[in-house]
Amino acid sequence: MNSEFVVALVLLLMAVLLLARMPVWLALAASGAVGLLMLRNETFVTSSMAAASFEQAHTFSLTIIPMFILLGVFAVRAKIAEQVFIVARRAFTRLPGGLGISTVAACAGFAAVSGSSIGTAATMSKLSIGEMRKAGYPVSLAGALVAVAGTLGAMIPPSLFLVLYAILTGESIARMLAAGIIPGVLSAVVYSAYILIRTQRLAKVPAAAGGGGAKLVDDLSGGIDEEITRSRAAQDSDPLPWRGLVRLAIIFVIIMGGIYTGLFTPTESAAIGALTALAMVVLEFRGEGVRGVAFEVVEALKETAKTTSMVFAIIVSSALLSLFFVVAQVPQSLTDSVTALDLPDWLILATLLAFLIPLGMALESIAILVITVPLIYPVAMSMGFDGIWLGIMIVKLIEIGMVTPPVGINCFVVAGTARVSVVEVFRGVWPFVVLEIGILILFFAFPEIVLWLPSMVD
Repeated sequence: MNSEFVVALVLLLMAVLLLARMPVWLALAASGAVGLLMLRNETFVTSSMAAASFEQAHTFSLTIIPMFILLGVFAVRAKIAEQVFIVARRAFTRLPGGLGISTVAACAGFAAVSGSSIGTAATMSKLSIGEMRKAGYPVSLAGALVAVAGTLGAMIPPSLFLVLYAILTGESIARMLAAGIIPGVLSAVVYSAYILIRTQRLAKVPAAAGGGGAKLVDDLSGGIDEEITRSRAAQDSDPLPWRGLVRLAIIFVIIMGGIYTGLFTPTESAAIGALTALAMVVLEFRGEGVRGVAFEVVEALKETAKTTSMVFAIIVSSALLSLFFVVAQVPQSLTDSVTALDLPDWLILATLLAFLIPLGMALESIAILVITVPLIYPVAMSMGFDGIWLGIMIVKLIEIGMVTPPVGINCFVVAGTARVSVVEVFRGVWPFVVLEIGILILFFAFPEIVLWLPSMVD
């Protein structure tokens, strides 16, 4: 049977299964198995499924994934995000848009220990959206800000996306994690600058009647009602939970400091970071006795087991799909086709990367990563592009997909957690998407911004 026809059929099947909300791992595995069956035979398919299950799961480097997941879950349980948000709010309270800037700062800080975009968005929506709405922020702006700032969890290490990319391509995990720091921090600065400008514009618009009683208070316009004045004065008199900031710094130094100095391998850093986060959970709940601490730890282990199982299922199933692509000679055909084009290499790669944006509007983020990386990476390498830089570009595009409709998983997480309209959240994300594309163009034009820090990691 013609391989081009089989590839088209398998891609169509995969799209249908994913749109039908079949679990990602099952959709990938079923599509790959059907494709292999059409090109080879049943014996080859069954042996390939067995081999993929073992070869992908037994790799030692994969142990870093459950460690980072466990670290992030323990960090949530230790209330680090809540404590960092309180400190950030006090620090930025006098700035225009200070509450929004505090949210971005807290998202960036929590991303540095959680490694999860969805986890960051869900945690921060509980903490900040209600406060922003009380301060007069439009629902669309508050929800979109948390959804977009939550994507920093996909870029700032320890990022599961960066780790998965490194595993899929064979790039250095340590260099990949280091590469995410500058892009993540720069993105946070751009979000904060936009909030500062946007809230100054909002401050010139009188508060609309209704809207749940929301007013443009001092965070936006300089005005403040008596009730909120008393509340904020009480908060300002409370001692700041500096322990959250200290704990965040300790975990980040253990992970990146250990990797950067060569004292620990990435896997060892993740394990020690998870153990440190466990100690922080114990310290946070020591007043509730052994039963209170045990409950938090057990719940964290359960959540980690669920997430790890999902990630490993996707890794194994993506290996089966990747094997189908290899058997169908898709990477080689794609490489030959694009290199034969009479176009500059940068334009070819930019075109391939641009396809990730519409994919992000329809598919789940991890699915995009495991499907596209085996196809784009060989093409980029054949044209001489840097694999670390390419990983940052792909993850940045996945970040955009995480907030764009109709899937935009971060927007759904924020809407569900904060109980606001997902339509309002989607309405507010478009200015941030424009900013993200601008940042992406900057990284594309000046790769040294991305590559400077990882060049210092052995």
